[in-house]
Amino acid sequence: MLDNVTETTAEALPARVWQTRQEGYRFVTMTCTDLGDSHDILYHFDRNYSLRHFRLRLPRGECLASISSIFFAAILVENEIKDLFGIEFSGLAIDYKGRFILSDGAPLAPLNKSHAGIGMEIRNLTQAASKKEARS
Repeated sequence: MLDNVTETTAEALPARVWQTRQEGYRFVTMTCTDLGDSHDILYHFDRNYSLRHFRLRLPRGECLASISSIFFAAILVENEIKDLFGIEFSGLAIDYKGRFILSDGAPLAPLNKSHAGIGMEIRNLTQAASKKEARS
């Protein structure tokens, strides 16, 4: 488990990120996991090898405010998460419209478990493995 994880909400996130910047932290990255009915999103920050993390649960289909106006580098990870999971970010400094890392013709949001594509295949394989294990 990560040290220094603070649970937060989508509403409180911008103020927390702004305060973190004021305290001299730098943005490192974000991570996202599809939990089925929601997404688990972690924001990672560093100051002199001391890490700080914010975690939020974003219900499926909800929009999340971009932090790119606070940490410009966040546009890279936010656009990647948008491409791979289908999460919309409001106020993105540069919005690649779902084509930051995916080319035309690629499946939309391939890691989103509710969309056909890689995410759906992973979910189906996981369900099949669970059924097989239950029969054993």
